[in-house]
Amino acid sequence: MNGGGARRWGWGGGGRAESRRAEAQAAKDAAAAAFYELDTAQRDLRISIETLAAVDDSPAAHRAVADFAEFGRRIDQVSHAYIAAVDAHDLDRDDLDADTAARARRALDGAREDLERTRTDLERFGQGLGPLLEKAETQLARLAPAVERARQALLDATKALDAVRASGLRADGPAARLAALSPELTRLNEGAARHGVRETVQRADRVLREAEAVRREAERLPERAAEIDRRLSSLRTRAEALRNRTDGVQPVLSELRRRFAVACWEDLQNVPEQAARAVRQAEEKLAEARGAREEQQWADATARLSTVRALLNDADEAVSAAGERLRRLNEVSFDHTGEVERARFAVRDAQRLAMAGRSHPDPRHAGPLDDAVARLDRAVAGLTGRHPDWWHFVTELDAIRETAARVVREIREERAAGG
Repeated sequence: MNGGGARRWGWGGGGRAESRRAEAQAAKDAAAAAFYELDTAQRDLRISIETLAAVDDSPAAHRAVADFAEFGRRIDQVSHAYIAAVDAHDLDRDDLDADTAARARRALDGAREDLERTRTDLERFGQGLGPLLEKAETQLARLAPAVERARQALLDATKALDAVRASGLRADGPAARLAALSPELTRLNEGAARHGVRETVQRADRVLREAEAVRREAERLPERAAEIDRRLSSLRTRAEALRNRTDGVQPVLSELRRRFAVACWEDLQNVPEQAARAVRQAEEKLAEARGAREEQQWADATARLSTVRALLNDADEAVSAAGERLRRLNEVSFDHTGEVERARFAVRDAQRLAMAGRSHPDPRHAGPLDDAVARLDRAVAGLTGRHPDWWHFVTELDAIRETAARVVREIREERAAGG
């Protein structure tokens, strides 16, 4: 009986132990699955976090990276607890008793619950990153096209430079600017892994703009050279014509001296020397511009041509002033009534406008117009003697008409503002 009793106890205790062993093994398998799922979720989210860290430099992105790091520490803790629970219980032991198997199951169930809870929290955290990740992925999607556009722009700029050089132009300026982009191309080739997505996209955009500017400048060089050649030819022709016109100023001055009072021509005495000097300086600058063109110093050539043009304009104005002076003096000395009537009409027109809709004119307008009438009368009265000062008469009437025009402008501006 004792032996039989021992056998029955052994069967009963062994059955309970095996049942607990199976339960513990199931708990171990479930915990292993939870451990694997948490590890997978962490690895998947790490890719997104790394993308976010590389692309987004905002405070929200920094918080997300820090929160993920905190999750990493929590995951390490629950993972270590799971591994410790597995190591502490050898479920394959032959002498595993029911109580030990039950303790193993409880420990493994606790580890599984911590793993699952952490995974749930991690997934909830990942779902909250949706807007940030969408923004980062949009930025990341720009990366490859932006880099490719930059590389293509550099290639196009290089081809444009080669074409210009083949035509005989050096294109030193664009070539230097293109060479300066070489380090930027090296950084682009090193990629976003080294320099970050945001910085790489910004660099690509910058390289694109600068390379396109180099290409456009290179493509414009032949046209720019041709334009400088045209200006050289045109200004040389103009300088020659002005030199000839300058020679004709002396006869004009002789006629002014012969027919009109000193006051009518005294200020023109230096015109021949001034004009000749301006033409001579223009020709010197023209030679310098031609030399700069031959050296392909485009900016230098353009600046000197601008100086040439200004000098020739000065000479032209001086020469024209003498001829215009003689023309106006001839007209007014022959019949000055036309000049007087034009001045009177301008003043009367301004007076009518000043009185429109008013019983009395505004003193600000009436005063200058009354003074203009008095000046006109004095100018006419001053035409006495054999050689009146016709030039004073002409300039005075010009000033009177300008006064009338200024009053008209002021009245219209004031009424427009009031309306």
